[in-house]
Amino acid sequence: MAIRTVRVTTPEQMEAAFAIRRKVFIEEQSVPPEEELDALDQTAAHVLALDPGGRPVATGRIIPYGERTGKLQRIAVLSEFRGGGYGRAVVEALEEIGRSMGFSRFVLGAQTHAEAFYRKLGYRTTSPEVFLDAGIPHVHMEKIAAE
Repeated sequence: MAIRTVRVTTPEQMEAAFAIRRKVFIEEQSVPPEEELDALDQTAAHVLALDPGGRPVATGRIIPYGERTGKLQRIAVLSEFRGGGYGRAVVEALEEIGRSMGFSRFVLGAQTHAEAFYRKLGYRTTSPEVFLDAGIPHVHMEKIAAE
């Protein structure tokens, strides 16, 4: 069964996305709240992935990032649902939204422990070295969409 994703369009859905991000980034990874929730949340396109019962369990957002480029950010899956395809579903939904916005290139800053996950989805590492974001090791990655 395919995982259902929805584009966030209501305040309730946005709050569900924020709740997932608070749990994953602020509570689990100790990212400061002021770094996690930002002004880009108001203009980004957000998605939720839903479990079979319709409960939001994963989220992510995409923002314009230069010519024909979208940046995927804040991709988070609740711990008990990791490894179940929800992260992949979020990335694919964000890329679909990005293509509809005219993006043919996607970039992201991946936590180093997730680098292999993004590689499986067609991303390649572009940063020459690891960098810290919110105190967590990351690498830059990109994917050129098939024309």
